[in-house]
Amino acid sequence: MRAVVTGGAGFIGSTIVDELVARGDDVLVVDDLSHGSEANLTSAFAAGTRLERLDVRDGAGVAAAFTAFRPDVVFHLAAQIDVRRSMTEPAFDAATNVLGSVNVFDAARLAGARRVVNTSTGGAIYGETSTVPTPETEPARPLSAYGLSKRTAEEYGAWFRRAHGLDVVTLRYGNVYGPRQDPTGDAGVIAIFCDRVLTGRRPTIFGDGTQTRDYVFVGDIAAANLAAADAGSPAHDHYNVGTGTEVDVVELAAAIAEAAGVGADAFAPEFLPARAGEVLRSCLDVSRARADLGLRAPTPLRDGIATTLGWVRTVTPTA
Repeated sequence: MRAVVTGGAGFIGSTIVDELVARGDDVLVVDDLSHGSEANLTSAFAAGTRLERLDVRDGAGVAAAFTAFRPDVVFHLAAQIDVRRSMTEPAFDAATNVLGSVNVFDAARLAGARRVVNTSTGGAIYGETSTVPTPETEPARPLSAYGLSKRTAEEYGAWFRRAHGLDVVTLRYGNVYGPRQDPTGDAGVIAIFCDRVLTGRRPTIFGDGTQTRDYVFVGDIAAANLAAADAGSPAHDHYNVGTGTEVDVVELAAAIAEAAGVGADAFAPEFLPARAGEVLRSCLDVSRARADLGLRAPTPLRDGIATTLGWVRTVTPTA
């Protein structure tokens, strides 16, 4: 298979690239390297993967790269993912997540791709809901501009299917974590907490810590992407990908402290005011994806934390 991965130098995208390369697929990465890193692609480069340094907002550039490569499948992960930035800079968020997605869909159409596997978000799209775990049938009520832009991109994917016959399958992720996630960034609470526990600092929690998330390991996300790409004729055009298990942030901090062998008192959280645009409860019903795509059982949180902690040790100087 010939595959394009937008955002393929990021932590999720590069994990998908590695899986594609491991099974012998030809891969082109499209990434502007604003957040991703060529270091994430070292093994892929050795296997012949190429990188086009492009911003998905550059429609002509994306179309030219896709047309030259002629992919069978496009994995679209390039995005603006910071909820807080989406609230203060909604135009930038929309330019990347909406216009950028339109450019990718159109380039895939022009290049003759048979399918686009589109990345979206679970919690940010559903917003606050009384149905937890939340199924795909729940109405979208995004609280943040980020959730709104990802939902709008989904609608454009559905429009490309109706208007042009482009097969777009969207995966709505839970809170993804794992190796290569930036432990010093503003997103990715597990990587951030791992960095803090290894450097002797306490975790910061925004709000009272009872807010819940569905933490899904990056390897499971990669497996879901490949399953969506390989499925013959999926019965639906969007799927939740998570674990179906709620974990609150206080519980999460305690689990990371335990994995690092640090006492709970030494890793007691510092609490700050809650941030705008963030939902209180988020957990995904994943039964549709398991039935239609044959997804494996998710990686247990304890195992995923141990793997992530081990990776953060390799990039944290004082660990």
